[in-house]
Amino acid sequence: MTGLRFLDGLLEEAIGLHGDLVRLRRSIHRRPEKGFEEFETAALVEKTLAALGIPSERVAGTAVVGLLEGKRRDPAVGLRADMDALELEEKTGAPYASLVPGLMHACGHDAHTAMLLGAAMLLSQRKSELEGSVVFLFQPAEETTGGARPMIEEGVLENPRVEAVFGLHVGIGLPCGRIAVSAGTVHAASDMFDITVSGKGCHGAYPHEGIDALAAAGQVVCALQTVVSRGIDPLEPAVVSIGTIRGGSARNVVAESVRMEGILRTLSPEARRLARERIEKVASRAAEALGARAEVRFQEGYPCLENDPSMAVLVRETGCILLGEENVLEVPRPSMGVEDFSFFARERKAAFFTLGAGNPAKGIVHPAHSSRFDLDEDSLPIGAAMLAGVALNFLQGR
Repeated sequence: MTGLRFLDGLLEEAIGLHGDLVRLRRSIHRRPEKGFEEFETAALVEKTLAALGIPSERVAGTAVVGLLEGKRRDPAVGLRADMDALELEEKTGAPYASLVPGLMHACGHDAHTAMLLGAAMLLSQRKSELEGSVVFLFQPAEETTGGARPMIEEGVLENPRVEAVFGLHVGIGLPCGRIAVSAGTVHAASDMFDITVSGKGCHGAYPHEGIDALAAAGQVVCALQTVVSRGIDPLEPAVVSIGTIRGGSARNVVAESVRMEGILRTLSPEARRLARERIEKVASRAAEALGARAEVRFQEGYPCLENDPSMAVLVRETGCILLGEENVLEVPRPSMGVEDFSFFARERKAAFFTLGAGNPAKGIVHPAHSSRFDLDEDSLPIGAAMLAGVALNFLQGR
């Protein structure tokens, strides 16, 4: 690691950008946008890249892809940040709180975008030294249907051909100034499913003349709890959740139809296949026992996120140089949360790491997807330096 002189001074230079990064992050935070509606954010990204002399283009609706060419066009490394917000009412009381009712950056994507712009600032100053190109991937819709796949389908990993991709996510459970990275599986796969339970409506005074879809749905919900507890190896992580139930029309009418929405999360292809099969069978048979019918429809979500071992080592090496070995940790176990960076990782060698952004002394303790979520903005230059650092390490260290 002592030979990586091209990383010298990188963190200090990033810290010098602290004010600029805070302004960028807060500007994005005040104007949150839903997936594939990130028009203002995309425009800000384009304007910032243009000021750095980095050409960019729009793809997949609101995605922005910037290209910084060094001494030569190939090889290329990709850096990704997500841009979308959540449908949530902010309750932080911060002076930079969301100005858009019902929308909030409650998962740190505003910070991710600012950090990647910071990395662009750092790398643009080293353009003449780069042994290749850096592709900046500003992605929409991570929280919903996923913007990575349509970006890939539109060729963002080609021309120049991106050989490796890196990304990060802020973590409030990890103190500011630290990172965590591991090889192998780091995030779960997901599958959304809808279950429609159909019965026969009738007057509530004469329930024997109908088939109660609500009663059958209750049995389905209870029975689905056995999919994991009795159908999957207890050493194999899996989660089945029912998030919504809607049905019935009046208090004195036996419900004719009920719809449920749920999600399956798994960490292996075999558990994923088996759980899907059992969800369909259990739902169908539980409803049938009460004379009703259950129809299950799946929508495939994100695949498991797998970190390439050599790229995880590269992130660790970069972190040890920039932050000190004591501040680079292993991810203790995979997250059952999902992350559509996994589509990039499925196409190229990749590594995704957690950037510490928590600070109890500043009241930064609320988790992601909370209406009180915030982050320690001292993490912004650290994230920028780490993203720039891994790109430099990949290109210069070849």
